[in-house]
Amino acid sequence: MIVDCAVYRDGHRTEGPDDFSDALDAARAAGNSFVWIGLAEPTAEEFDLVTAEFGLHPLAAEDAVTAHQRPKLEEYQDALFLVLKTIGYHPADRTMSIGEVMVFVGDSYVMTVRHGSDSPLRKLRSELEKQPDLLRLGPAAVLYAVFDLVVDSYLDLATTLQGDLDELEADVFAPGRAQGVAERIYAFKREVMRFRRATLPLQEPAARLLRPDVPFVPEQLQPYLRDVADHLTRVNELGEGLDRLLSDILNANLAQVSVQQNNDMRKISAWAALAAVPTMIAGIYGMNFTHMPELHQIWGYPAALSLMTGACVWLYRAFKRAGWL
Repeated sequence: MIVDCAVYRDGHRTEGPDDFSDALDAARAAGNSFVWIGLAEPTAEEFDLVTAEFGLHPLAAEDAVTAHQRPKLEEYQDALFLVLKTIGYHPADRTMSIGEVMVFVGDSYVMTVRHGSDSPLRKLRSELEKQPDLLRLGPAAVLYAVFDLVVDSYLDLATTLQGDLDELEADVFAPGRAQGVAERIYAFKREVMRFRRATLPLQEPAARLLRPDVPFVPEQLQPYLRDVADHLTRVNELGEGLDRLLSDILNANLAQVSVQQNNDMRKISAWAALAAVPTMIAGIYGMNFTHMPELHQIWGYPAALSLMTGACVWLYRAFKRAGWL
């Protein structure tokens, strides 16, 4: 559905025709104006009306309706088409929900299409209307503002993920480690991978928007777009650092598990050795052969018990010194 449609003249919102087709004609006739139309999860039938009026490329129109696109920047004959992923983070279960924002920029118009409930665009229009100097730069100013808002949300999320990772790291190396740590690490790593799938592909569109031959992007916007590109680079560096640290923590956890298993095996082996010595001695003296040494001596039974006890005490002290017990 159409969330809002307005005409902006000389950086200020103006009263215009209610019909977006008439609003576009009025903006083009004025020469220093553009139409900003915002849509939220439009159906194919709803978007067909917009496509016909704005002359959008059929492939871009199909992407805008179906969503689930990879972040990208497409240049068509009459428009620029930018796809961004929006991310909502749920700290309770440390999971993410992924949405999309698509921006069309063309002759005297900009169109934003959002999918998902975690869109950061709800307050963008009102905030941007407080910056007429920026809106005077035309429809590409809205593209910049959307791009900047999404990338800034990535930075905030990366900071949150770093805090959660520090907490997870403390749990891994705590003396009494909780159960299921490996599962938590793997689940966290999967969410970081989803985060990086949203941010990494944007590096190429950010670089392309800085080229002087990109249509509908005035030169005055280049410093703003460079700032977004710098922030995006920082986001990707943070994402890479999170991914590497998670891999290191997972390897450290596996090493801890392996060490613990070796310790357990050494203890089992030590106790088995302690049980084997008296069993062996008792087995020999339980054979009841007629000519066994010391079999008919009165001190034979206490001597056998003393031998078992002494052997076990010696083995116990030897294993204790070696750290096996």
